[in-house]
Amino acid sequence: MNISSQLLFFFSALGAFNGLLLTAYLLLSKPVSIERRLLALLILVISLRISKSIWFYFDPDVGKQFLQLGLSACFFIGPLLYFYIASAQGQLAILRVNWTWHLGLLTAITVGVGIIFPYESNQELWGVFYRVINWTWALYILGAASLIMPKVLVNIRERRSLSATEKLSLSVFSGTTLIWLAYFTASFTSYIVGALSFTFVLYLSILLWVIAKNNKAENREKANPSYLANKIDQAKAAELQSKIKELMEHEQLYKNANLTLPQLAKRLHISVPLLSQFLNDNLQKSFATFINEWRIFEAKKLLIEAPRMTMEVVAEESGYNSQSTFYAAFKKIEKLTPAKYRQHELNAANVSPKL
Repeated sequence: MNISSQLLFFFSALGAFNGLLLTAYLLLSKPVSIERRLLALLILVISLRISKSIWFYFDPDVGKQFLQLGLSACFFIGPLLYFYIASAQGQLAILRVNWTWHLGLLTAITVGVGIIFPYESNQELWGVFYRVINWTWALYILGAASLIMPKVLVNIRERRSLSATEKLSLSVFSGTTLIWLAYFTASFTSYIVGALSFTFVLYLSILLWVIAKNNKAENREKANPSYLANKIDQAKAAELQSKIKELMEHEQLYKNANLTLPQLAKRLHISVPLLSQFLNDNLQKSFATFINEWRIFEAKKLLIEAPRMTMEVVAEESGYNSQSTFYAAFKKIEKLTPAKYRQHELNAANVSPKL
């Protein structure tokens, strides 16, 4: 292997190796969430697919079982991308297809096909499988685009910056699409382009994540200099909590779907850093969590008091401008969907007391 081939092998294998390390980090680190698990699995199957490409490119005589493993991983790239984007957008709980059943059935099919039609004795058939996988992968990419692009376009139109989660999910979506395109057009370029694309995408995503994290830390320090000072004393914190509760109970500010931290601070006649410090230090909550708790509290009342009210109206009356956001927030706080909560509470109310 000459020096150019060695460099090509190094840079193409770099992404696959670090992808496996990143998978382990996401699976073993905290916080634990479905979104992180889906991202970890997505990176894992892409890394396996890339590893297969690299070894086959530099050693065509590599074991057929390894080639079968790499191709089998391709079955999962599209579905995992779709479910990860759905999770990042807070829409996983409202999908028509249950993601666990979907992936479970896909696993059973993939294992069954591998046992009945092993790659070693059915290479032509696996060539057909590969073409089907690529087109199916493309369909899942379109499905993921339908979930992520509307919010991105809204942010662009309203000149709002993307959140860290939105930037990461958009990066993952774009990178996976680029890798698919590299493999789909490999007959016109080179088979190894897909592996090189993954290395490029992985390191670019890590760089963007590090930059975003550093910027977030810097902005927090600039916007919240009070964090460096003493904490809010108990008397002032109690007074502030009372004022916030009065605003929420009597004026129901949480019903404003566009309510922001600066707007609430203005109504309280205090600075934004002071309100942010109070929420984080004294209540141990972010602004989003604080507002969501009030909104879900209102939603729970509406679900019981107005059993015929549609979920769309409940969401709107509680301060949500998106039904999917309402579902995601409700399930995160109550650990079940609004419909199941309503059914459970109404059933409990109809149970006659024992004499």
